[in-house]
Amino acid sequence: MSAPQAYLIDDDEAIRDALAWLLKSRGLPSTSFDSAETFLAAWNKEMSGCIVLDMRMSGMSGLDCFDRLHELKSSLPVIFLTGHGDVPLAVATLKKGAFDFFEKPLNDNALVTRIEEAMALDARQREANATVDSVKARLSCLTTRERQIMELVLAGKFNKVIADELNISMRTVEVHRANLFDKMQVKTAVELANLLKP
Repeated sequence: MSAPQAYLIDDDEAIRDALAWLLKSRGLPSTSFDSAETFLAAWNKEMSGCIVLDMRMSGMSGLDCFDRLHELKSSLPVIFLTGHGDVPLAVATLKKGAFDFFEKPLNDNALVTRIEEAMALDARQREANATVDSVKARLSCLTTRERQIMELVLAGKFNKVIADELNISMRTVEVHRANLFDKMQVKTAVELANLLKP
């Protein structure tokens, strides 16, 4: 996972430099790209933070870049920078999942606040995804018998009932249940149910 930062994509060097300086003055790291193409060539799913993307650039437009990132299943929040005439277009991008848009000339404080919020959102989403992946990994370690017992535990059944239903001894149920809780990293049936909530 790369360190969170703002990825600034604009073909105007003066704007890139001004944004980079602004973010640095607020303690936010950034990396600049002079075109959508150079950013897409550098993009990887380990990038974290957010993207600040100019809507109109020579070469690939910001909108085309946004669509390409969508195809790549990028989860990075995108903040568009737009000229005066692009506002209807910008509103349409919000409907397609952009985080926000700012009209030039920019309000520095408002932009920095939204960049911080976008980076915080990205961090929360990554944490939630990591938790989901961790639970999936734990579930994949369970044996068939442990899965059967897990289903019955989640249904609120006691060890004796589970033993009768599966036609095994209560001691065997206890061993499997202990292994199941250990693998799932929980101490109680309630914790297990909470962990597996959709």
